[in-house]
Amino acid sequence: MTDTKSPDTKPAAPKRVYEAPPTSRPITEAEAARAAKLAANEHIKIASGYLRGTLADGLLKHATGAISEDDGQLVKFHGMYLQDDRDLRPERTKKKLDKAYSFMIRLRIAGGVVTPKQWLVLDDIARTYAGNALRATTRQTFQYHGVIKSNLKRTMAAIDAALLDTIAACGDVNRNVMAATNPAQKKAHKAAYQLAKDISDSLLPKTGAWREIWLDGERVVGGEDGLEVEPIYGRTYLPRKFKTVIAVPPSNEVDIFAHDLGFIAILDGNNEVTGWNVTVGGGMGMTHGEPDTFPRTADVMGFCTTEDAIKVAEAVMTVQRDWGNRTNRKNARLKYTIERYGLDAFRAEVEKRLGKPLGEAKPYTFTNNGDRFGWTEGDDGRHHLTLYVPSGRIKDYEDGPQFLSGLRRVAEEHEGDFRLTANQNVIIANVPEAKRAAIEAVVDEYGMTKGAGALRRNSIACVAMPTCGLALAESERFLPGLMDDLEASLAKHGLEDEEITIRSTGCPNGCARPFLAEIGLVGRGPERYHLYLGAAFDGSRLGKLYREDASPAEVVSTLDPLFAEFAKAKQAGEHFGDYLIRAGHVAKTTNGPDFHERIGALK
Repeated sequence: MTDTKSPDTKPAAPKRVYEAPPTSRPITEAEAARAAKLAANEHIKIASGYLRGTLADGLLKHATGAISEDDGQLVKFHGMYLQDDRDLRPERTKKKLDKAYSFMIRLRIAGGVVTPKQWLVLDDIARTYAGNALRATTRQTFQYHGVIKSNLKRTMAAIDAALLDTIAACGDVNRNVMAATNPAQKKAHKAAYQLAKDISDSLLPKTGAWREIWLDGERVVGGEDGLEVEPIYGRTYLPRKFKTVIAVPPSNEVDIFAHDLGFIAILDGNNEVTGWNVTVGGGMGMTHGEPDTFPRTADVMGFCTTEDAIKVAEAVMTVQRDWGNRTNRKNARLKYTIERYGLDAFRAEVEKRLGKPLGEAKPYTFTNNGDRFGWTEGDDGRHHLTLYVPSGRIKDYEDGPQFLSGLRRVAEEHEGDFRLTANQNVIIANVPEAKRAAIEAVVDEYGMTKGAGALRRNSIACVAMPTCGLALAESERFLPGLMDDLEASLAKHGLEDEEITIRSTGCPNGCARPFLAEIGLVGRGPERYHLYLGAAFDGSRLGKLYREDASPAEVVSTLDPLFAEFAKAKQAGEHFGDYLIRAGHVAKTTNGPDFHERIGALK
């Protein structure tokens, strides 16, 4: 018998073999945890008395602006990170002074919606304790930077007075739940926002530690008493952070495929939500030089009704609680759990805990993952103004936009609400027709930007230097200058109006979701960046490493000829990332496991 198989035909890929899932709950006893060689954070959580640790005592130690190493892990669950100003490190070290310690505080604001009254309180906190700046984050909430230890309790009391909090904004828990902000689809947005709030409330840690430590609340039973105060989480919470988002097509501005759990609204002809496609297993973080870590786009697991959505969220999170890796934190996110045990086994366990099968996923279409700038009118006749805020930094720029003062003025007159977007921008929402001119006048008076060039409209940058301890390179302070050069290059080739996503991070943890940008820049060292290309404009496909350790000038010189070729050869409606794959410049990433394969320029 003659073998007719072509010599170029690749053999069929071997069938994937998955591990058998665990059958027991996470270890919660100290001795057993030591024997099982669990990660250090597991021991800290077990010994913490439901997130109390020694935080209360540490706040009274005035000899240093820091807290203990263990408390530095626990305080994340309270919405804070201990940081220091890295710009000041060399001089302070030379003078044998302690580092310039301060805290980053992140709020929990499900769906990113605040009232004008709350905005005024947050503005006052920024001017009193946080260096005259608010920062809109990629998690659709606010961060404060530079709050010193002696001002922590005052800041938290002010946040509480605004009926807001910072519980679970960080840490190994379900973090701030994001929701679609498209105000033109009022019914669908209302449903998405309500689901975000309901999931946030349902999956919120129940410990009384936050109120007890920061607001001098009474001791709540738990911890050493041995009584369970966390019916969902247990004593050790989750193996790692867990992020949930709600999207409303056709906009994917929340980047649903970048998160552990997502709900995609399925709409009828009247823009009414009929249910939700459920996505699982997305995540951005990785570690340079460690190929067993990788970003991953989420899988669409099935469909559920609104009635079942909260139960689905709890089931997904508790399976991750029980199956997630608690010995190696670098492989502890849900994306690795699904890679280890398989989507079929994961879905089966979710359905078992839900008590019913999920439905088949419904068709949907995303067109982009950016924001719509300027004025839009909703289907209820209300008006909404999206402002472009570079890297989300809400402050008064010298000889530039006066965002902090201007938005304070808006809040004093506004009758609607404010919405933060997942792309770090601000929406002045629900403006009555009669008030539109007045809002417009304030925005113009303070030089606030109602849009930007095409590249900047689709840009995100993380904070990085000088406050983030993980940053290997600049990001927020680096990206604007790079975009100046790239905009000149695009204009030279007639592409100044071309919509291209660009995102920058100072390290591979991926807070600004760079691996889903058509141009992704990830810090490798001082003024050195890995350049990723080939992601999808709608956020559905990861990019691929194209050039390693590039300087800013090398990034520009690398992209310029690609822009030139794209301008001449692109097809109607074709986006930059899609073109680079079609033209053979970069390999297509299908999902996380092949992220590190076929890297580099193919031409």
